[in-house]
Amino acid sequence: MPALATRTLARAEWAPVAAAHAEAADALTAGHRDRKGRGERHAIEDFLFEYYSTRPAHLRRWHPGAGVALEDAPEHAGWKHYRTQHGRTEVDVAAFMAARGAAVDFVEGLLRATADRPARLGCFGMHEWAMAYRVGEDIRHPLPLRLGQDGTDAVVEANPIACSHFDAFRFFTPEAVPLNRLRPTRASQVALEQPGCLHATMDLYKWAARLAPAIPSVLQLEAFALALEVRRVDMQASPYDVSSFGLPPIAVETPEGKREYVERQRDFAARGGVLRARMVAEIELLRSLD
Repeated sequence: MPALATRTLARAEWAPVAAAHAEAADALTAGHRDRKGRGERHAIEDFLFEYYSTRPAHLRRWHPGAGVALEDAPEHAGWKHYRTQHGRTEVDVAAFMAARGAAVDFVEGLLRATADRPARLGCFGMHEWAMAYRVGEDIRHPLPLRLGQDGTDAVVEANPIACSHFDAFRFFTPEAVPLNRLRPTRASQVALEQPGCLHATMDLYKWAARLAPAIPSVLQLEAFALALEVRRVDMQASPYDVSSFGLPPIAVETPEGKREYVERQRDFAARGGVLRARMVAEIELLRSLD
């Protein structure tokens, strides 16, 4: 028999929290939604909506997470993986695990493995440069290369590349692939993912979305906000000129730029580690209710 919710919230308790969550989500996605309405794109921020599949409408939905029942919640009753019994609406843990148990297993394994490794802070964001190495006309972003093609290629050739993240490595140009010290694959993702990787921190947003509605949506919103910060730094340290967005470059081809990148990387690794631990704790709670 499915476990009962551990606590119940009256509408007067949960509705203000849900409204505040939606307001915060709207503030974070306002720029994207406004641009989309005008048919415009943002080469930095829109990545979070194009690469990751969660839409702003989903991000603003408030979920209390598994183990919490809501009184008078017809909105939630109509959402996937919820059930209503005796006037209380809650996440249907059994149904969620039946549908997404394999995904939960993968995410938990990846999060735990990543958390158990030390952060490697010596990549200096070379993954973005490797994606632009000898690229010619087939450039990934509609932005000029800050050092030009020859300057970009020279930076790649002068710096070691040790990208551990498959979803970055798979976009390397063919000429850059043999320059990488590692050969990450989807199959080796759990074995290679490490907390110093900016893309591993951004992916916390993806994993939080994958676990919705079974984990509190505050985690997904915090992961999104962190991913937005990481994405900006990722592009500041890239070979692209992002000055048109009011962002100064992090010139990783210089010693000063490398130091700045490592400082940002260390900060993101620490903050991502806190989120990662909270997500694992929610998965443990989810399993206890299954």
